Amino acid sequence: MRLVTYLAAEGPRSGCLLDNDGFVLDFAHAHTERYAEPCPAALQQVVQLAEAGADALDHAYELARLAPSLTGKCVRPVQGLTLLAPIPQPPQMRDFLCFEKHLHQGFQQARRLRAALTSDPDAAMAQMERDGIFKIPDAWYERPLFYHPSRFSVTGPEATVTWPSYSRRMDFELEFGIYIGKSGKDIAREKARDHIFGYTIFNDFSARDEQVRDMPGLLGPGKGKDFDGANAMGPCLVTADEIPDPYNLEMAVRVNGEEWGRGNTRDMHWKFEDLISHISRSETLHAGEFFGSGTVGDGCGMEHDRFLQDGDLVELEVERIGILRNRVIASQVEDHGSASPKGSQP
Repeated sequence: MRLVTYLAAEGPRSGCLLDNDGFVLDFAHAHTERYAEPCPAALQQVVQLAEAGADALDHAYELARLAPSLTGKCVRPVQGLTLLAPIPQPPQMRDFLCFEKHLHQGFQQARRLRAALTSDPDAAMAQMERDGIFKIPDAWYERPLFYHPSRFSVTGPEATVTWPSYSRRMDFELEFGIYIGKSGKDIAREKARDHIFGYTIFNDFSARDEQVRDMPGLLGPGKGKDFDGANAMGPCLVTADEIPDPYNLEMAVRVNGEEWGRGNTRDMHWKFEDLISHISRSETLHAGEFFGSGTVGDGCGMEHDRFLQDGDLVELEVERIGILRNRVIASQVEDHGSASPKGSQP
């Protein structure tokens, strides 16, 4: 099932895509029309559906089968609707580093980017190489590494993302990820797949010039990742039963229709089962939590030494999930000593 959240006059509502994603079935309206009773809480929000488990999902499937007999209040064309992220504000978010190729290429370019901000880029590059700055750490091969994106910065498909005012090097990241369904603690790796509710596409927008300034502080990407709309997700949540093998999906990114990068989920060094098992050690995972895969190799502009410009349209495509489309626009630049006009070449 392809679950969505859309915005109505009364607020966010949950449903599923039908007819080649051309229509949305509103679960609450469908239940009330079919059974002449208020909709159960489990169907009112996608996060509640994830928490409610298999019986609730079976009921959602039953409503989808009834869709041809339901009225227009229950089944509406996608065109004209505003789709939000499948879970507009996840209870928790973690983004991991699962693709070695991205790390290798990204760190090489990060050194160049940081060096370009100095008075002597060649000397700075040589010093960083000697000091092992932006080198893949040994710890990455020992355990899944992650940071916490802001769950308050989630945006959905077709939303416009405003370029942060302190940055001139805006980038995208081609990722996909999972939502937790069944809660659990100390989950064995061989049982971890049972805790995946579904999958979506994730664009981890990044202000690269700010990120390379924050990373040496060893506390994460900081304002390189934290700004309104930074975490684009969608266009839907594909339930786990629809994707029996998440490790053989083609991934691609296009900017203004031009393909910039392509990869495949088979290249994940750390699988979602590894992530779930690792994070759940002495910690309870809850329904609706989101785990990002990290960027696939060749899946961001920085790896190609290319950055977004004002007005660019970014499309991330993951096989069997769909296309996540967002446009980036410029904002007023702050004079904090770290930015220059939007649209200028890096």
